[in-house]
Amino acid sequence: MGRVFMVDLQGNIYICKHCKTHLSTEQDIISKAFQCKHGRAYLFNNVVNISVGVKEDRMMITGMHTVVDIFCVGCGSNVGWKYEFAHCKSQKYKEGKSVLELYKISGPHDSNDLASDGDE
Repeated sequence: MGRVFMVDLQGNIYICKHCKTHLSTEQDIISKAFQCKHGRAYLFNNVVNISVGVKEDRMMITGMHTVVDIFCVGCGSNVGWKYEFAHCKSQKYKEGKSVLELYKISGPHDSNDLASDGDE
């Protein structure tokens, strides 16, 4: 197996809580109104330093989506998921976007974001 190439980001960044690998920037946030099993999550336009799992269909609050889990390349931790396909026309904006779960990352979000209601 070859060496993993890591992207270093600048500005207000989000990092893996376990190994501090850079994942995304504050400027890449599309929505802060997402929900995961363990609390809040953000939808990002671009996420780096990740590997993807197997595609699967999941029924979510907003309908059926084809998604892949995303993992930090630094430590292998699951940090969220990426939307591959939205089965509902109104959800197409999510395709190609990634969700990072706040309890798995560190960054400039405030502590109030860790426990409120949202979309997914």
